[in-house]
Amino acid sequence: MPLKSQLPRLPDEWYQGNAFVLWTYTMERRQTGWLDDTFHARFREVLLHALVRYSLVAPVYCLMPDHLHWVGIGTKPSSDQRKATAFLRRFLTPHLGPAQWQRQPHDHVLRGEERVRGAFQSACHYVLANPERAGHVAAAAEWPFSGSLIPGYPALSPFAEDFWSRFWMVTNDKLNAGAAKSM
Repeated sequence: MPLKSQLPRLPDEWYQGNAFVLWTYTMERRQTGWLDDTFHARFREVLLHALVRYSLVAPVYCLMPDHLHWVGIGTKPSSDQRKATAFLRRFLTPHLGPAQWQRQPHDHVLRGEERVRGAFQSACHYVLANPERAGHVAAAAEWPFSGSLIPGYPALSPFAEDFWSRFWMVTNDKLNAGAAKSM
C-alpha cells in the first residue's frame, strides 16, 4: 500500500513562541468508539502536561467521535507547539483502543487578523460548536467532551459568561511574564 503524502508544514518558527494554532487530529478511517469519559479525563491530563512542558495555554478543545480539535497559544519565547502536539499524540495513542490517529494532524496557524480578540474568539466558538453542528447536542455547552485548559486556572470554562474577559486577563499576564523573562 503506498504511503500517504505528508501535509505541508510551515517552518518550525511558525509554531514557536507566541504562536496561535488550531490543531485537528483525525482518526484513521474516521474510527469511533474511543471517546468516553475515561478518554476525556486522560486527554485533559496529558494536555495539561503538554501545556506546562511547552509553555502553552489551550483556550478551547473539543473531542468529537472521530476527531478532536484544540487551540494552543504559546506563552513564552521557548513555547513549541509542534513538540507539544507530538507529545500529546504519543501519550494518548495507548488510550485509543483499536482506533489510530491519521498519520499527521492538521494545523492552522492563526495570523494577524485571525488573532484579534473578536476573530480569535469566533474561531474558538466555531471549534466548540462542532457537536451542535453535527447534531449531537442542541447547544454546544451540553457536549461533555469540550472545555478549556489554562494551567493554574482549573475553574475556567469557555461556556461561562465571563470566560473571555478572564481568559484575556490571565493570558496577557502569562504572555507579559514570558516576555519579561526573555529580556
